[in-house]
Amino acid sequence: MQVRRLAAWAAVPLVATLGLAACGSGDDGGSGDSNPNATVSIQIGEPQHLIPTNTTETSGNQVLSALFTPLVDYDAQNKPYEVQAESIQSTDNTTWTIKLKDGYTFHNGEKVTSDSYINAWNYGAYAPNGQGASYFFEKIAGYDDLQSTDPDGEEGPQKAPEPKAKTMSGLKKVDDSTFTVTLSAPYSEFKTMLGYNAFYPLPNAAFSAPGVIKDGFEDAIIGDGPFKIKGTWQHDAKVEVERYDAFPGEKPKVGGVEFRIYQQLTAAYADVISDNLDVVPTIPTENLTSAASDLGDRFQQSPASSFQFLAFPTFDPAYSKPEVRKAISEAIDRDEIIKSVFKDSQQSARSFVSPVVAGYRDNTCGAACVFDPAKAKAEYTAAGGPAKIQISYNGDGGHKDWVDATCNQLKTNLGVDCVGAAEPKFADLLDKVEKKQPVGMFRLGWIMDYPSMENYLGPLYTTNGSSNYYGYSNPQFDSLVKEGVSAATPDEAIKKYQAAEDILANDLPVIPLRFGQNNFGYSSKVKNVEIDLFQRVNLTKIEAVS
Repeated sequence: MQVRRLAAWAAVPLVATLGLAACGSGDDGGSGDSNPNATVSIQIGEPQHLIPTNTTETSGNQVLSALFTPLVDYDAQNKPYEVQAESIQSTDNTTWTIKLKDGYTFHNGEKVTSDSYINAWNYGAYAPNGQGASYFFEKIAGYDDLQSTDPDGEEGPQKAPEPKAKTMSGLKKVDDSTFTVTLSAPYSEFKTMLGYNAFYPLPNAAFSAPGVIKDGFEDAIIGDGPFKIKGTWQHDAKVEVERYDAFPGEKPKVGGVEFRIYQQLTAAYADVISDNLDVVPTIPTENLTSAASDLGDRFQQSPASSFQFLAFPTFDPAYSKPEVRKAISEAIDRDEIIKSVFKDSQQSARSFVSPVVAGYRDNTCGAACVFDPAKAKAEYTAAGGPAKIQISYNGDGGHKDWVDATCNQLKTNLGVDCVGAAEPKFADLLDKVEKKQPVGMFRLGWIMDYPSMENYLGPLYTTNGSSNYYGYSNPQFDSLVKEGVSAATPDEAIKKYQAAEDILANDLPVIPLRFGQNNFGYSSKVKNVEIDLFQRVNLTKIEAVS
């Protein structure tokens, strides 16, 4: 299991208001005329993957947003509108007809067709391909047959079990520009879901055989977006893209983008100050107090959907008891850490979904998220909590200060030994927790894939959720989420999702810590820098200053 919009950085939060615009802009960064042929540089971490159905973190998604065009995007009220789709319609929330706009081509000249989507989605859903975003296809009829073992298939030590099918029965081609998607149950928010990168198309050139991605394709990926890859992905260094002149949608205002890979966020921030890097999407926590003076009006903030939390390996006997997990949560003073480390640039989280989605409620975590050190220590001792706590985090994301502050609180309030353990890169941390290697508690962050409570509850907490790295499973929770998915209206769905969220407060598989906002900075060489709720730089708005 992997996660889509797992966030590598210590993103910085949002005032808890709904209906805010989806992005903030820095309109006054540079002066002078724009240079439409210039290349701008944007900081990212090393992506874990770049195949759309296997890209489950923010750095990879940022790159893919340059290379691909979504079926839908979202307006300022978080409502979907068609981009590459001409229309997406359903009369029963079960069978959806998707018609594509004409004129879109892949960067090798291939026309984007219905087959481009059907082939990509089937590849992503087929279990032996091990795609991290496979979970997002589970609502489509026939998905289960791509997961389960054919009882008549040959099994043995040299042959992995084969699923019953290689393609989903719910995907049907009508013609080159139209296909239908039949879901296994009604889902009123299916159109909203289609803005997520797992639903991008792939060209025929991606496959060496039906359902088999060609060797080397990921490093020189071919998309259908406003930019095409320049050369190949230079791992741990950069991914360069250049404007695709045949793109029929909104044209970018720059000639190319260098996505520059940094191991340390502070180094990226220093390069922005010295005009050696154009955009750092997240200001390091240690630089928040000086950012306004360092950058002036080139230090900007905008709403984000990020949710930062500590996860428990619930399969580890040391953390298997909810009583232990609740005591640890009660021993953490969120407000103090936000004040001392984040300089009040974040908001304490005491709920399990972001304030930006409909259905959010304050303080759904209840007593488990109330700071009470005396109660915490008594409960921890009674539950037999471990004498030593480790908090693992990615060292490339600016997390050390708040992890150290959290450990210091746990030492003081629980009387335990606590250490922070940094993995060099976010991808390294994900690989370890995916393999259930011993990492203790571990830091994760989530940025929504699409604006819905379900996009937090389903991937993060259901038994088979794509981002449930912690082994949490509660059949009642799963059932309520499933009922919300199949509800006739969004309002009915929200009631089910809220009931499911109430279960999390009792089980506490994760500790909610913070809700984020985008705190970003840019050089004097660019202007019109916008970062959206998904923590992506808007690549069609940014301009280079001559």
